[in-house]
Amino acid sequence: QVQLVESGGGSVQAGGSLRLSCAASGRTFSMYGMGWFRQAPGKEREFVAAITWNGGSTYYADSVKGRFTISRDDAKNTVFLQMNSLKPEDTAVYYCGRDKNYYTDYARVNSREYRYWGQGTQVTVSS
Repeated sequence: QVQLVESGGGSVQAGGSLRLSCAASGRTFSMYGMGWFRQAPGKEREFVAAITWNGGSTYYADSVKGRFTISRDDAKNTVFLQMNSLKPEDTAVYYCGRDKNYYTDYARVNSREYRYWGQGTQVTVSS
């Protein structure tokens, strides 16, 4: 059983930055792509960013492109989401997920392609 634990959320003013972390248990972290999704109150969970197992490919939602950066550190079993120039519409609970399959060579953008999820971390951006 894989466990994912997000951290780094908080409250910031518009224009500020946060760095989210997602630490994974187990020894197979480096074999799997990882993704970040978010869910605002009353809305469905939406894709934010994803990275392939080797970090060779990343993909971003249009709404965060140029402001957010996903990265991974396999030595620490951790995936990061650097969020800059935050906007009030970025307010949501952010979740990290692990790809269902290993060694996929493209970043997954559909939540149904992820098997394990963390508990989420709240990000609140005030205007």
